[in-house]
Amino acid sequence: MYMVSSSIFFSSEVKAYIQNPAMASGNNYFDDMRVKPEVVDPPKGDDLTEIGESVIDHAQHTPKPNLTAASSVRELLECPVCLNAMYPPIHQCSNGHTICSACKPRVHNRCPTCRHELGNIRCLALEKVAASLELPCKYQTLGCSGIYPYYLKLKHESQCTFRPYNCPYAGSECMVVGDIPFLVNHLKDDHKVDMHNGSTFNHRYVKSNPHEVENATWMLTVFSCFGQYFCLHFEAFQLGMAPVYIAFLRFMGDDSEAKNYSYSLEVGANGRKMIWQGVPRSIRDGHRKVRDSYDGLVIQRNMALFFSGGDRKELKLRVTGRIWKEQ
Repeated sequence: MYMVSSSIFFSSEVKAYIQNPAMASGNNYFDDMRVKPEVVDPPKGDDLTEIGESVIDHAQHTPKPNLTAASSVRELLECPVCLNAMYPPIHQCSNGHTICSACKPRVHNRCPTCRHELGNIRCLALEKVAASLELPCKYQTLGCSGIYPYYLKLKHESQCTFRPYNCPYAGSECMVVGDIPFLVNHLKDDHKVDMHNGSTFNHRYVKSNPHEVENATWMLTVFSCFGQYFCLHFEAFQLGMAPVYIAFLRFMGDDSEAKNYSYSLEVGANGRKMIWQGVPRSIRDGHRKVRDSYDGLVIQRNMALFFSGGDRKELKLRVTGRIWKEQ
């Protein structure tokens, strides 16, 4: 779990605004109602490894010293319902209590603090106060040193290179986030994934009743090579009406780094083979996004069973491949 903190810098307009107690947030009448903050623009002005199926499915500014009223400003800009920062249009009731535009319809046009009707009153003063603020990125403790205007802060944070990564495990919707070293340990200790050193691999994916399963995810494999980590995925899903399998590689890092590497995948038997070559996708892209874009080795079930040999009633698909760094 990462702790993030921020400091607030503001102009003299803020001090004047804080003196108006009617504008301060009240109680947490609707604390249980949560909405996700939106990004808004500023207002205009080689050993064989056998794997069994496991799961179904802008610029920076020099920081300025904090002022004692920083916490008061933060409270003023916090919606009393969702507790997120408010962005234009900011609404208020006749008593001066404010609420964000996303929560206004959720409280049926009633002020959550005093229960008076909200109407259509804009709190232009608070919007102007917000426009005068400059805030550090919330990932400051993770290494981001940028200071951004209030109305650009969320947009930056949605793209900040210091923001944590989501867990790349594909077998369940894991909500763990963290940096790469943390996630590697998490995958190893909590998900018990297969960990391998080296840039080549030779896996066999097995399933005893492949005709009965249309959506499945096999155990993730993590490779350590070139000082980086890569995740090898193998899944079954429906491509239109056709049951298919897909194998693809994801890079544990940002897309800008992933482009420095390439990989190949190969399946085959009986004198026939299929080969895929591509660039690993960053784990910033979820595994479903990669799968649904078919960015990997896609093979129809009948062909996979043909490559498996025998009576074609059991999946035993050998997938070989390698990872290399581009010059």
